[in-house]
Amino acid sequence: MTKKPVLTEEEIRLFELKYSIIKKKLPRFIRQESWRYVRIKESWRRPRGKDSKMRLRKKGRPPLPRIGYRTPKLVRGRHPSGFEEVLVYNVKDVETKVTDPNRQAIRIAGSVGKRKRMEIIKYADKHGIRVLNRRL
Repeated sequence: MTKKPVLTEEEIRLFELKYSIIKKKLPRFIRQESWRYVRIKESWRRPRGKDSKMRLRKKGRPPLPRIGYRTPKLVRGRHPSGFEEVLVYNVKDVETKVTDPNRQAIRIAGSVGKRKRMEIIKYADKHGIRVLNRRL
C-alpha cells in the first residue's frame, strides 16, 4: 500500500497542468555542437561564445532554457507523487525534519548504509511516513 499526499484542489489542478501540458512541450536542451563532435556530450552547458548562434537564439538552432518553461510555483520541485521531498541521513533527521507526514515524504541519502537504512524505514513505517527510495 502506497500512501498518497493530501493535496488541495489547486495543487491537483497544477500537477495535472505540469504533467500534461508543460512537461510534454518541454524540449530537450542539448549542449552546443554536441551533434557535431563525438567528444562533446549532450549534457547541458550554457553557450557563452561571443559569436555563438545558439546564444543569440538564431533560427534552426536548439532552444535555450528560459523562464517561460518553468512549472507553477506551488508544485515546483515536488516529487511526481505530490509529496515534498525531505532528504534524511539518520532516524533523528526523520524525527526533526518531517513535520507533516501527509504532505512530506523522505528520501534516504545514497551514502546511508544498509543497517541505518533499515532503521529509518522501520521508523517511517511505524509513524506513517512514506519513503520514496525504499530499496533493500
